[in-house]
Amino acid sequence: MKRVDVAYVCLFNETKEKVLMVKNAGRNTWSLPGGAVEEGETLRHAVIREALEETGLAITPGNIIAVDEKKFMDKGQHAIFFIFSGTIAGGELRIQDNNEIVDVAWINIDEAKELWPFYPSRIHELYDNPAPYTYHGAV
Repeated sequence: MKRVDVAYVCLFNETKEKVLMVKNAGRNTWSLPGGAVEEGETLRHAVIREALEETGLAITPGNIIAVDEKKFMDKGQHAIFFIFSGTIAGGELRIQDNNEIVDVAWINIDEAKELWPFYPSRIHELYDNPAPYTYHGAV
């Protein structure tokens, strides 16, 4: 199986009552902003690039709040999902590519739990108790 690394960012609004989500074209599913890490890219660079591409927002990633994995047998892929906390550093919320993303919205936490049910009862706990992430360079 081919390993695929995916980096997402979890962005809350000021009151932490809503989370920013994107609706993916084709699959018609909602997720956090993010996507596959490209060759030569660090996780941090990937999540910055993907957030900008999908939402129009420049973000500052924080620490990793979760690591998940899933095997896609039909594609022969073993995906590792790295979810970062993050803050908005600039930009304007807008869809960049209608072929990839069909909606970007601040979603109420309860609704987000239904749309993206990976952490339904503990998303705030994850955000408040991150695991440190450090890129140690290339040698």
